[in-house]
Amino acid sequence: MKVLLVTMYFPPAGGGGVQRPLKLATHLPALGIETHVLAPDDPKWIHRDEQLPMPTLAWVHRTRFVGPRGRRPAEELHGTAGLERYSRQLQLFGRRLLVPDEGVPWNLTAIPAAIRLVRQEGIDVVITTSPPGSVHLVGAAVKRATRARWVADLRDSLVAHPHRDAQRLLVRAKERGQHAVARLVTSQADGIVTVSDAIAAEMRARNARARVVTIANGSDFDDFDGLEYHPGAERFRITHTGSFFGKRDPRPFLTALAHVDGVVARFVGDFRTADREWSAKILDRMELIPYAPHRRSLELQRDSEALLLLIPEAGGRGRGVLSGKVFEYLAAGRPILALVPPDGAAAELLRATGAGVVVAPDDIAGIERELAAMRDRWHAAQLEPVALSDEWRLKVSRRARVQELADLLQQIA
Repeated sequence: MKVLLVTMYFPPAGGGGVQRPLKLATHLPALGIETHVLAPDDPKWIHRDEQLPMPTLAWVHRTRFVGPRGRRPAEELHGTAGLERYSRQLQLFGRRLLVPDEGVPWNLTAIPAAIRLVRQEGIDVVITTSPPGSVHLVGAAVKRATRARWVADLRDSLVAHPHRDAQRLLVRAKERGQHAVARLVTSQADGIVTVSDAIAAEMRARNARARVVTIANGSDFDDFDGLEYHPGAERFRITHTGSFFGKRDPRPFLTALAHVDGVVARFVGDFRTADREWSAKILDRMELIPYAPHRRSLELQRDSEALLLLIPEAGGRGRGVLSGKVFEYLAAGRPILALVPPDGAAAELLRATGAGVVVAPDDIAGIERELAAMRDRWHAAQLEPVALSDEWRLKVSRRARVQELADLLQQIA
């Protein structure tokens, strides 16, 4: 079998969104599937990670990127007023008009390149993995132009993203565009893969013509080989990796942190200026580490007393979120303080594995209580590392998840 994986985010782009397509391209060839990747030559993403290992058994094809450079609008507008703010808003306005998302211009080069590769290489199945949702336009176009089958891989909801402000006019326009993409996926794709049951339920509710399966993200235990935990000398270290954007809010945690002595919170990645200014009085209890390569991020996770997970309620949209970070934390082997919807998918997984303590994201008193309890157990040498059973390690391993996708591809082809 031959597959073509179409992804906007691929090394040297950095960040968490790179990991799923990168691991697919790494593990599929080991299962006997000839794997080709189509990615932009330079996605102009806000982060680069030159240290990420490229897959050695997959063919990586590049096509010219067309579209706006990755930006952080909230950061660019922060602290501005008057004419300066108006000027920056004008600079951002054009990208906000792109529907269904800012990545849609890349289709101008990606679609012809994908069709050409499918014909030249004899591709059996094209896999499009989002975000951005507009990448699925490539799959639909390839299916119309060739005899290849199409599998849509959804890493985020197309219609209920937890970080979108659905009250804003332009956001509603983009959501209408994403609904159109969702209709295309459910009516044309030969297979639909989602990272969570909540997203799968959304697709089934739209009467998807194809089989819809949940293949969650996985834990890459091998990535932590050689990384060690060295107990902190004085303060209890709790680490959060990943950027803050949208509705992800550190302030309830920071409010609790202000009342718990002997703790330092390490934030690895983009931390909003507004949040930094808001927490000025407790900066001595925080370490703000700018974006770090993935390997360094893993080192900091392993070398922590505990890990901090934040998933917002987002009006109920956060309940179905089961991000790749959850599985990365499981592989790190450190206890997790999970500020997530208590009735959501992440909470259910962490309770089942015994890997962490769950508190509602805005329950400041509960956060304070559990953070202090973790600190006290650490001082008493009673805070145990996370040791998943062999059954759970196999169940959540990335290789097992890729095998599930390979099985689906064999059925479709």
